[in-house]
This record gives sequence, C-alpha cells and structure tokens, in this order.
Amino acid sequence: MSDYQYTRNEASDRAENEVQYGYMEKVKQLVDDLSVRLCRRPTAAVITFGCQMNARDSEKLSGVLEQCGFTLTEDEGADFVIYNTCTVRDNANQRVYGRLGYLHNLKKKNPAKKIALCGCMMQEATVIEKLRKSYSFVNLIFGTHNLYKFPELLYACLSSDEMIIDIWDSTDRIVESLPVERQFSFKSGINIMFGCNNFCSYCIVPYVRGRERSRTPEEILCEIRSLVADGVVEVMLLGQNVNSYGRNLEHAVTFAQLLQEVEKIEGLERIRFMTSHPKDLSDELIEVMKHSKKICRHIHLPVQSGSNRILQRMNRRYTREQYLELVRKIRTAIPDISITTDIIVGFPGETVEDVDDTIALVREAQYDNAFTFIYSQRTGTPAASMPDQLPEEFVKEQFNRVLEAVQETARRQTGKLVGHTEPVLVEELNHQEAGHVTGKLSNNTTVHFRGDASLIGHIVPVRLMECKGFYYLGEKVEEDIRELWKS
Repeated sequence: MSDYQYTRNEASDRAENEVQYGYMEKVKQLVDDLSVRLCRRPTAAVITFGCQMNARDSEKLSGVLEQCGFTLTEDEGADFVIYNTCTVRDNANQRVYGRLGYLHNLKKKNPAKKIALCGCMMQEATVIEKLRKSYSFVNLIFGTHNLYKFPELLYACLSSDEMIIDIWDSTDRIVESLPVERQFSFKSGINIMFGCNNFCSYCIVPYVRGRERSRTPEEILCEIRSLVADGVVEVMLLGQNVNSYGRNLEHAVTFAQLLQEVEKIEGLERIRFMTSHPKDLSDELIEVMKHSKKICRHIHLPVQSGSNRILQRMNRRYTREQYLELVRKIRTAIPDISITTDIIVGFPGETVEDVDDTIALVREAQYDNAFTFIYSQRTGTPAASMPDQLPEEFVKEQFNRVLEAVQETARRQTGKLVGHTEPVLVEELNHQEAGHVTGKLSNNTTVHFRGDASLIGHIVPVRLMECKGFYYLGEKVEEDIRELWKS
C-alpha cells in the first residue's frame, strides 16, 4: 500500500520465527525417536471448539504437528491430542471437562499418549486451578496469547512427563508465520486482528483474548497473495470486530481501505469477513461493498436484542433505532445483500415486552438468518453478577417465540432468488444425496445440485430451482460465469 508506511519490530518477529522453526527441528527428532519405539508414525488430533478464529488457529496447530512428523487424524485415540477450547458459554467448558474424562481412560491404555489444552478457556484462572487439582494427567496447557510458541511448548511437552502450564495475561506480539494445514484447499480464513475492546456485559472474550491488536496491511496482503498462489479463491477476514481494524496501527488504516487493497489481488474471487459490530460499521465500508465485484453479498451484523433497555444493560452502545437505520442504509445501497445476526434471549431482567421488541425488530430487519442463543451466565462478566437472572422455563418460552419469528422471516428472504442463475462456489460432495455437490452463494446461502468431485473449489453457474426453507436445490447450467459476475 504505497499511500502508507508501517513500522513494527520486524527483526524481533523474524528472530522469534527462527527460534520456533528451530524447535520444530528438535521436535522432529523426538517424533522420529517415538516412531522407532511405536514401530509406526505417531498420530495427532486437533479438536476445535468454538469460533472461526479458533478454527484458523487449529489449522496452525495442525500445520506444526504435521511438519514435525505426526500423522494427522480426527481420532481422539491419537498419540497426541490437543483441544483448542472456547469459553463463550459455560456448556462449552463442560464439554471439554467431559471429553477429558474420556481421554484419561484412553491414556491409561496408552501411557505414551500426550494431552494438550489451549484457547480461550485456558485464560480463565479458575479453569487452570481446576485442571491442576482434578486433571493432573493433562500434559500441556497454554492460552490465546502465545500460540505462536507452540513448537517450543510442544518440545517441552514431549521432553517431560510434568504438567506444563504457560499462560500469558496479555501480549502485543503478532507472529503469524507458523506452518498451516488448511481444511480446504480453495478457501481460507485470515486473521486480520486479535482481541476486543467492546466489553459487552455478557461476554468473556475481551478478558481471554485481550485488547485489540491489528496486523499490518502488508502482512495480510502478503498472506493472501501466497494463499491465492496456492489455489485459494475465497478468503474470510477474521476478527472479533473487523470494523475497528487498524486503529492501533502506527498509521491508522480503516477496514474499508484494507478491503479495497485485498480486492486488487489477482486470482482472488471472493472476500468475506466477520464479525461486524454495528456501532463501528461506517458509511465508507457500505460504499466499498456497494461497488465491489469480489466482496460477498453477505454481512453478519449481531444485534443481540431489540430492546433499548436491554441493549443498554448489555453495553452494546447503540439503540434499536440506530441499528435499524444502519440496516436500512445497507439494504438501500446493496439491495441484494443478505443480512444475518446473533440474538440472545433471557438476558438478566429481560421481560416479555423486551422480547416483543426483539421480535418486532426481527420482522422489520428481515434477516436472512439469525443465530439465536439462550443467555449463558459467564463467571467473570458483569452480567453474571446481575441480580435478576431469569428462570429457565420463562427463557425457553421466550426463546421459542423469537425462533419462530426468525424462521418466518428467513424462509421468506431466502426464497427470493428462486428461478435466478447465480455463481456458486462448490465446497464438498453432498453426503446425503449421491451424485450431488454442495456450495455457497455469494450471500452465504447453501445450494445442493447434481455434480461430482471435479467441481469442488470452482465457481459455477447454478439455476436455483427450489427453495427448501434455508437452502436451495439447483441445477448447473452452461452459462459464462463471467457474465454473471458482471450482473
């Protein structure tokens, strides 16, 4: 980006990279030695809980393990198992504890087995204390801030039978050069920033992911160019709040400016991003999306509640009126946009009237889909200590009301493209219907149609024949895909 100059301690980053690659060479030797003892290559499994940023981190963990000589598998019976954890909701923590009990039994049968834990859940002090006391068979524990030191931690883990705990409270480091084992050859997530400054009263993320830290545009663009050269046609730009990207850089860059530079990369066909906080979504971003040929016609815009009273208690820093005005501006500028959202039902103190406001907002916003959640009381957040926690039965009743409204509007929105021919990125074979494949429209709606594995990773024209609620049945047509992009 010739208009800007960025500085960071690149020499320090390069030195850290060299240290970690040095540790990978040491781990390779340990893995080779283990192979001799086992009479086979040792296996490793990375199990991911949580968001797309966790999924991207897991690709790095997998890349390191594979480069160090492990054979990757999805089987928890592997010789090395690492859980990349989420802690947004308490039931995510409970799932991990439950799986650890299962792993303990497997470890009794395979004394060479190593168990590691990382991710957001590990940033909670109460979790670490519980693991020390009740799960002493776990070999390695680290958090969100030092993932780039995984090769060093892996070496320590494989060299010792002691529990190794390496948790950092915070960091200003961003080191993104670990090897990556991508789940898909044709699309990839890209971390453009880490952390969150919003401190919504129900959310643990700022406490476990830290404050916002943006990568420089040069690093992001370089990574995307490398991915495109390796066959990637679609990227997902990831951050807890991508709309605040660039504010902590020495020379501020807006998210809209970054998108414009990403769009210039030849060979890249589609650009997605998430997540957008409504309070930070700018007119500049709407204008860039309006004129873009590559940015997908989909935006995920979490509202959480339609009640101003509840929004204030959530510390969301916008009103329902401001949110709906933003939706209006987006739809006016980009009529074919798909808007999805997150909604929390059962926040402390929420009344039937507050839920009525949420349902009214859903019907006015006309979402294409919504991820609706029952409020989860997270220890360590302001909302957890609010006195007016709600009874479960009441919350479930209100949740069902909201869900019904969401499904009603989503079905209507999704069906608008019946009869249209649209570009579809084919992602996988359809496991339910032999001889069919599954792909995604630009607006993120799923499409099933007849095809074979040769189509995977390609963008093809598909006529949308029938809407089945939240997905389409279609048929591939012999049209020039370039003409569809022009339209």
